[in-house]
Amino acid sequence: MIEYKDIYTEDINRELFCGFIRHQEVHDCWRKEKGEWVIKADPFIDDWTEKDYCILIQCLKNTISTGGFVYGAFDEGILKGFVSVESEIFGGEKRYMDLTSIHVSEDMRRQGIGKTLFSAAKEWALKHGAARLYISSHSAVESQYFYKAMGCLEAEMYRWDHVEMEPYDCQLECRL
Repeated sequence: MIEYKDIYTEDINRELFCGFIRHQEVHDCWRKEKGEWVIKADPFIDDWTEKDYCILIQCLKNTISTGGFVYGAFDEGILKGFVSVESEIFGGEKRYMDLTSIHVSEDMRRQGIGKTLFSAAKEWALKHGAARLYISSHSAVESQYFYKAMGCLEAEMYRWDHVEMEPYDCQLECRL
């Protein structure tokens, strides 16, 4: 049975991710061409290196230290999914909060974990003054299907620092 709970700074280290499988085989991705979204073949395998885990650990610790939200799904004490939301509100009257990560271990996908994590992120952001979640999301077709199922649409306002960092990501929002 999956247990969902807050993750705290002292919980975040490389050991936390020992049972987490990031692996994702990507075949097709969404790309914006001449103002239109199209699906393009772009096969690759997405997986995290040790350097990626180090960066992730620092980012999640920073999220918590700046008042943000990190929440996890655990199967028998092993992390199998997590979500993070930054505490900063941006975008003027649109009142966005940045959903900076949501990942489910490859061995636990399609079991509703992502949906539960996304719902928790929405609830936390709404409780902390946001009107929308902003998501710079992986452009893989499967990732985009998930976000569309969660009610996400293309962002009305792009956060250009995200676009510059990940130019192939899809910039999305979800109204709360």
